[in-house]
Amino acid sequence: MIGRPTAGRDPRRARIGVPPGTATTGRSVVVFADPDQDGAATLRRLTGLSDVADSRDVEPGDADARVLQQAEAVVFPGLGLAVAAVDPQRLAGDRSVLAVTPELVHHVLPEVPEGYLAGYRDAVADLTGRLLALPGDTAAPATPPYVDTPQYTWGLQATGVPASPRTGRGIRVAVLDTGVDTAHPDLAERALTATSFVAGQSPRDGHGHGTHCVGTACGPRAPEGSRGYGVAPDAEVFVGKVLSDEGSGTDAEILAGIAWAVRNGCQVISMSLGADVAEPSPAYTAAGRRALDQGSLIVAAAGNNADRENGDPGFVGVPANSPDILAVGALDPSLAVAGFSARSTDVSGGQVDLAAPGVDVYSSWPLPDRYDTISGTSMATPHVAGLAALWAEESGARGRDLWWALTRAARRLTAPSADVGAGIPLAPR
Repeated sequence: MIGRPTAGRDPRRARIGVPPGTATTGRSVVVFADPDQDGAATLRRLTGLSDVADSRDVEPGDADARVLQQAEAVVFPGLGLAVAAVDPQRLAGDRSVLAVTPELVHHVLPEVPEGYLAGYRDAVADLTGRLLALPGDTAAPATPPYVDTPQYTWGLQATGVPASPRTGRGIRVAVLDTGVDTAHPDLAERALTATSFVAGQSPRDGHGHGTHCVGTACGPRAPEGSRGYGVAPDAEVFVGKVLSDEGSGTDAEILAGIAWAVRNGCQVISMSLGADVAEPSPAYTAAGRRALDQGSLIVAAAGNNADRENGDPGFVGVPANSPDILAVGALDPSLAVAGFSARSTDVSGGQVDLAAPGVDVYSSWPLPDRYDTISGTSMATPHVAGLAALWAEESGARGRDLWWALTRAARRLTAPSADVGAGIPLAPR
C-alpha cells in the first residue's frame, strides 16, 4: 500500500488510555466534530469555563506563550481542537464533541547511542577513504553504501538531491521542534520566520535538535567551508518552537504550532518528536486530516523505540501513527533499516510510510559548534520534508496529492514494507 491519506473521515468518538508511566499534564485534548465550529463557545456551554484562550494570541513573535499552559482552556482555530482543564465526563454524550483524550507530553526522540554506529563506521572507513580519493567525487555512488564526500552528505546523494533542478523555491516548510539558531551563518540570509510556543523561551534553539532538523530540510547545498547538507535550500522556512530547550513539549504547544503553520500556508510541516504510545491519538488524527484538507502535509518521525539487535522491532508512536500524518523510518548508508527505527503495527494508521537517511546525518548545529552528526528517525524526517518541498515545487501538488506524488517517486527497497513503507523518496529530476 502506498500512502494512507484519507478524505472525509473523522476520528472515532473515543477516550484513549495511555500506557503506565506516560507523561501527561492532567488536562484533556478535545476534538470537535466540526473544525469550523466555535470551540470556545462550545466549551463555555458544556463546561462553564470562562478563561478560554485562542492559540492565535500567542503566534506573534513577541507574544507570551504562558497562556497555553495557564488558561483554563485553549482552542486551536482551523483544526477544531482544544486543550482544557476539564473532567471529560462533562463533555461525554454531546454530539459536537468527537473525542476527549489525555494531554500528553512529547519529547525530542531519544538519541541513538554512539556504540550502535561504531561497528558500521569501522566497516566502511576503508571504503570511505578510497571513494574520497577518486576523481569526480561530486557524483553519488551508483549503489550503496553511500558516504559523505566533501561536496554532499550521503543522505543528499541517496535521495538524488544533487542532480535535482528543484530547490523548494516558492514553498513554505514549517519545522516544529526546539527552535533554531537564527545566527547560524548558513541560515542568516534565509527567508525565515520563527516564533515560540514555549513559555518563557524565545525561538532560539538551546538544545540543538531543531537547528539540525532545519538544516537537513532547508539548509544549503553548497555552504562555504562545508559539504552540502540541505534538501530544499530555497524554501521559505517557518520554525515553531514547540519543544523546550530541555527537549519536551505538551500537546497544547505542538497543536498551537500546527495551527500556526497551517494558517501561514506551509505546504509541508516537519515534526521530529513524539510519545511512545502505540494507540493513535484522535487529536492528531484530526489535526493531520484537517491540515491535509487545507493543503498542508504533516511529516513525522516513526520513533526510535526499536532494538532490533535484540529482537524488538518497536512500534510507531504518537503522532506519526495517525492515519493522515506521514510516518518516516530511518535507513543507514547501506539503505538497510536502522536498528532503532520503529516498525509498523496493525493499528489503523500505525504503519511506516516512507524511510529516509537517518544514521550518521551531518547538518547544522547551534554555534559555536556549527555542525554535528547524529542519528535517529528525527534525522530521516526532515529529509522527507525537504523532498516534499521539492515535489511541491515540481508538481504544484498540495495536501493529499503531495503525499501521493512523494510516495509514487519512492525507490523500492528490499526491506519489508512494514519497516520502510513505499521505500526511500527521490528528488525530482
